Amino acid sequence: MKRALDIAIPVLLALALLALWEAVVRLREIPPYVLPAPSAIAAALCANGSSLAAAMASTLLITVKGFLGALFAAVLLAILFSQSRLAEKALYPYAVILQVTPVVAIAPLILIWVGFERIDIALALIAGIIAFFPILASAVQGLKSADFNLLDLARLYGATKLQTLWRIQLPAALPGLLTGMKTGAVIALIGEVTAEFAAGSGTASGLAWRIAEAGNRLEIATLFAAVALLCATGVLLFALLSLLEWALLRRWHESAIARQL
Repeated sequence: MKRALDIAIPVLLALALLALWEAVVRLREIPPYVLPAPSAIAAALCANGSSLAAAMASTLLITVKGFLGALFAAVLLAILFSQSRLAEKALYPYAVILQVTPVVAIAPLILIWVGFERIDIALALIAGIIAFFPILASAVQGLKSADFNLLDLARLYGATKLQTLWRIQLPAALPGLLTGMKTGAVIALIGEVTAEFAAGSGTASGLAWRIAEAGNRLEIATLFAAVALLCATGVLLFALLSLLEWALLRRWHESAIARQL
């Protein structure tokens, strides 16, 4: 019952907001090129369904590629930091610099260096760069949060560094890492979209290009439909990673157990 209410409440709120939006547009007779009604957006979505679905698939695929690359690199680097304080002191500042550098500033450079003929690789790289730091920071903090009593016990019994990492540090880091993954996946989508805009017209096939194209043609309902699919893509990524978090933590971690009560 509680889980059904958790789903029903946001759905009912969304329906109420859409109904209010529709009513305001109709009563005030707002021109569709200023603010289209939800019914007009739904019609545009149906009319352009196949092309928008293909663009959504392209955006999702590139985002996932960038996210997985960022996850792999961030976890490896976090493990290195947990094993070597010197490596952490030497490399962590550069990870911070990479994070605070605006993606809008570096996207054109990466596109030029990689080449527009390999646009998908360039877009995935930019998405991975922006997703990298949240995953790294969460993983490093999690690896450092392992119970020091368990670490001392492992040393007492002569456990190797690899055994300690696998049996104590990585399980302790998992909740924080999963949180960082949810954040990283969502902002990877933002990075991919920003990179598509930076790539310019005709060089990309994702939702950002469809948004720019619809805006140039003053097809505002189609623009809103593309934005809605972009939001749906972000929600899908977050939901899938939340499901993964629940599956991995539900039997032993307090955060997942509390949600089941």
